Amino acid sequence: MKSPTWTSLTTSQKAAIITAGTVQAGLFAAAWTDLNGRSETRLNGSKAVWRAALFLNFVGPLAYFAAGRQKSDWSEADIPDQSGKVAIVTGANSGLGYETARALALHGATVIMACRNLDKATQAAEQIRALNPAGQVEVMHLNLADLASVRSFADEFKARYPHLDLLINNAGIMVPPQGTTQQGFEMQFGVNHLAHFALTGLLIGLLNKTPGARIVSVSSTAHRFGHIDFADLNWKDRAYNAWQAYGQSKLANLLFIDELQRKLDAAGQTTLAVAAHPGYAATGLQGEGGGMQLANRLFAQSQAMGALPTLYAATAPQVRGGQYFGPSGLAELSGAPEQVESNARSHNKNDAQRLWQVSEELSGVQFHL
Repeated sequence: MKSPTWTSLTTSQKAAIITAGTVQAGLFAAAWTDLNGRSETRLNGSKAVWRAALFLNFVGPLAYFAAGRQKSDWSEADIPDQSGKVAIVTGANSGLGYETARALALHGATVIMACRNLDKATQAAEQIRALNPAGQVEVMHLNLADLASVRSFADEFKARYPHLDLLINNAGIMVPPQGTTQQGFEMQFGVNHLAHFALTGLLIGLLNKTPGARIVSVSSTAHRFGHIDFADLNWKDRAYNAWQAYGQSKLANLLFIDELQRKLDAAGQTTLAVAAHPGYAATGLQGEGGGMQLANRLFAQSQAMGALPTLYAATAPQVRGGQYFGPSGLAELSGAPEQVESNARSHNKNDAQRLWQVSEELSGVQFHL
């Protein structure tokens, strides 16, 4: 009996072979990417053994997804008691910020909802109060697109509160039309990085006086395509690309946290600087377009799940300075939180030091550690 050739196969047989090959290649690529992004401590077994296993047809990738990755089951129920703690959450009137503020208040913290729109923030605060939280929620005005507002907020906060346990740099904007802040900085760089840099610097003295204080900056997997263009941070000399500008701002968040933790360690301070990202969570950050909203409904995890990496970074006892947390699922898109790895550019010490110096110059804020 003659062996079948490609030309002798029917159209349906060819389609089946192509489909099977595509699925196998996709499974392999997904497993290989996930495996390479994980440290040995996040695996059940050796990375080398799992790399070899992935070449076993469908079996290897499926076995890796089923048993190779350590799975996290951390949830809001695992948040330690936050009674007596004071937390600032920027952008807390909606999305991840709202969920972060809600969870911290339910566990006993006094949460300052630092928001630009006071009407929306007040409504959000009332929604949290309706849950009868163990802690309190307060609303304060903060416009991150204006460094004068950042200074005013910091001054008012320090006049009202004697300590600060948690500073959650959560607020952000994502791929808006090109625009500038009040001081003329590109909007995403100005809001997502520079304003939070200034806010942290203005509050660092209070944080360092508070035992166990933490600073959490919310970054994104978009940092992976981000590049810091020191020659044109504010996109004045090149065609504007909103996605690249967003990636730059999210990479800046991680460089800032790395350098801040190095400086805290050098100064002998116990304050921790850590970062987190939400994976793919259904928030208003993606805009109101029909395509994005449909994708959210089909693929995204909830806002509450998206906030878990931030909450883990802010409250889990085992957290150490400089760490980065995200969802534990495939490609870090969804799932319970765990420590994850950022890319090599986010750990470039020269870039971090240069960005720090530039940020001090642009914001007019110096850190007194």
